[in-house]
Formats: sequence, C-alpha cells, structure tokens
Amino acid sequence: MKHGSHRARRAAFLMLSTALVTVACGAKERTLNVTATAFNSTPAQTDHRPNEGACGDLLKAGDKVIAVSRDLADAGIRCGTEIRIAGLEGSYKVVDRMASHRRNHIDIYMGRDVKAARAWGAQDVVITWSEE
Repeated sequence: MKHGSHRARRAAFLMLSTALVTVACGAKERTLNVTATAFNSTPAQTDHRPNEGACGDLLKAGDKVIAVSRDLADAGIRCGTEIRIAGLEGSYKVVDRMASHRRNHIDIYMGRDVKAARAWGAQDVVITWSEE
C-alpha cells in the first residue's frame, strides 16, 4: 500500500458519511481542498496578544480552533463557523484570520507546542462545513 492511500480512503469515507448525514438532515454541506499548516500562541507567530484570536476569542491549549485565509470568507467560512477536517476528529471553530497574502489556507491551533506544529508541516486536507 502506498504511503498516504489510507489517509485518502479515510478522507473519502468521511466526506461520504458527511454527505449522507447532510442529505438526511436537509442542511447544505460544502467541501473544499485547502492547505493546512499549524500555529502556536507565541508572539513570534502572532502579535503582542498571542492568546487572542482576531475574532475576539481567548485561546488556550487543547482548543479545537483554526485561523482561515481571508479569501475563505467569500466561501462562507467566517468567525464562529464550525468546520471538520478530514482525518482529524471533531470539529474546529474559526477564531482567527491569516495574513492577507494567504489563499485557500487554514492554520490549526496547537497551543504552545511548537514541535507538534512543525511536525504537522503543510498538508493538503479536505474541509467540510454547513452553509446557513
């Protein structure tokens, strides 16, 4: 089995499962392929308020939150939107925005664990969210 094929099958299964639940509930689900990196609560990676997201939320280790590139707001992903990331458990809340030069990009919060963020690197992922 090629490296990564298990991840691809799992992502496809998660998207299919989400689509079936969506049809049953009548909600409109959207999916998008994006680049995902990770960020930490350090002044070097944020600003002088490393524990506060641009949406006003206070960040603490263990929070399942993300920052999104500003272009994703046009797709309906704004502050407070809950998204699912294929291959990761649970949902993630949008609490921050990324620098304006980023496109089609999310940043997953990893508290102060810089090693974990570096280990994550940059990955292509599929995200899913409900349109209201």
